[in-house]
Amino acid sequence: MEMFNYYLAVLKNYTGFSGRARRAEFWYFTLVNVIISVVLGIVAGIIGLPIIGTIYSLAVLCPNIAVAIRRMHDINKSGWFILIPFYNLYLCTIEGDSGDNQYGSDPKAGVVA
Repeated sequence: MEMFNYYLAVLKNYTGFSGRARRAEFWYFTLVNVIISVVLGIVAGIIGLPIIGTIYSLAVLCPNIAVAIRRMHDINKSGWFILIPFYNLYLCTIEGDSGDNQYGSDPKAGVVA
């Protein structure tokens, strides 16, 4: 259930474009977001209301952009890198900087591996 904690943390910090986000925070949010979208798509198809998926997509647009920008900050890149197709996907998979960088403190600080 750790992934839902990450999902809720991103939703609570939906306007937080500064700081850093770990890989786990980004990818768990993405996973839960995809699962919810698929379930909503199936339910919307059954009941005949495709607007449900659109409303959900619009509701998580800002948190999705915010966590992606914070993920770029974790690897010491500008948030504008989310606009570069495929390269941003690669950047989201690499490990973040150890220690502090220009965007904030290490989100793994204090986490025992």
